[in-house]
Amino acid sequence: MTRAAVIGSGAWGTAFAKVLAEAGADVTMWARRDAVATSIRDSHVNEGALPGIKLPERITATTDLAEAVAGAGLVAIAVPSQTLRGNLAEWAGAFEPGSTIVSLMKGIELGTTKRMSQVIVETARVEQDRVVVVSGPNLAPEIAAEQPAATVVAGTDAARCRAVQHAMALPYLRPYTSEDLIGCELGGAVKNVIALAYGMAAAMGLGDNTRASLITRGLAETARLGAALGADPLTFAGLAGLGDLVATCSSPLSRNRTFGEQLGLGKTLEQAQVAARQTAEGVKSCLAIRDLARAHGVEMPITEQVEKVCHEGADPRVAVKLLMGREMKPE
Repeated sequence: MTRAAVIGSGAWGTAFAKVLAEAGADVTMWARRDAVATSIRDSHVNEGALPGIKLPERITATTDLAEAVAGAGLVAIAVPSQTLRGNLAEWAGAFEPGSTIVSLMKGIELGTTKRMSQVIVETARVEQDRVVVVSGPNLAPEIAAEQPAATVVAGTDAARCRAVQHAMALPYLRPYTSEDLIGCELGGAVKNVIALAYGMAAAMGLGDNTRASLITRGLAETARLGAALGADPLTFAGLAGLGDLVATCSSPLSRNRTFGEQLGLGKTLEQAQVAARQTAEGVKSCLAIRDLARAHGVEMPITEQVEKVCHEGADPRVAVKLLMGREMKPE
C-alpha cells in the first residue's frame, strides 16, 4: 500500500494519518475547513487537534473528498459517529473499487442502533469484507507522541486485517488482529458511556473502590450485550474491551471522562458542553446503546443511569443510590 486517505482531521484522524505515513504510506487527509487543510499541507501541523505535534511530510490535506480518496487503497474514516450516515450519503461511490475502508469511530447510531461498520456497508454500498475496524486504547495525543501502545484491527476478511495491521505497525504501536468485529465495536462504543459514569464518580469525590466497581461492572454489562449479539466473550478481556475501558475511564485525556466530571460537578448537559467545548461520543451513544440493550432483553444499569443523567436531568448522586439499591444477585 502506497496511497492512503484519512477522512476527518480531529485528533484521532490526524494521529492515525501520522501512523500510516510513518509506516510508509503517502497519506491525504480530508478536512472540512480550508484553514485546517492548509495548515496540514503547508506547515505540517494541526494545532487545533494535536498541539505541538509535527506531521510527516508524506501527509498532505485537502477539502475535496474526491481528491483525498483518489487512488487510495486504504480509506480511514474518523468523523463523529452520529454524522457518519449523512456524510457517507454524499461520499458514496467516491472510494476506489476494492479499497479497504477502516472505521476509526466508536459509537452506536441513534435511531437504528447500528454499529459503525454496518452504517458504512449500508450507506457507502460496499461489501462487508472491505470494512475493518481499529479499536482499543487509542488516546490520540499519546499515540501521536509515540508512547508505546497496542491496538486491535478487526474484520471479517483475515487477509485484509493483516494488511491493515502491517500498514500501521511501528516501533511504538503494536496492532493485533481479530475476527470479532461485533465485540470490538461494542467495546469501543460502550466504554464511552462507562467513562461518563467514571468521570461523574471522580468529580463527586468517590474513591478507588467505586471507580474499580464501575469499570468491572461496566465491563460486565458490555459483555452481556456482546453475548446477546454474538460477540466472542474473550474480546472483552482484551485490548478492545478492558484495555480501552481502563484507558478511557482513567485518563484526563479522555473526552468522555472529562465530560462526565462536569456532570458530576452538578452542571447540566448544556453547561457541561460549554465547559468541555464539545460533546463526548458517549452522551449520544448512551441512548442508542440503551435501546439496543432493551431490544435484546439485556440489563445495563450503568448505561441506564448515565442516560437519565445526560438526557433526563437526573442527579448523579441519585443515580449512584439507585445503582447501589438494586436487587441483590450473584455476580
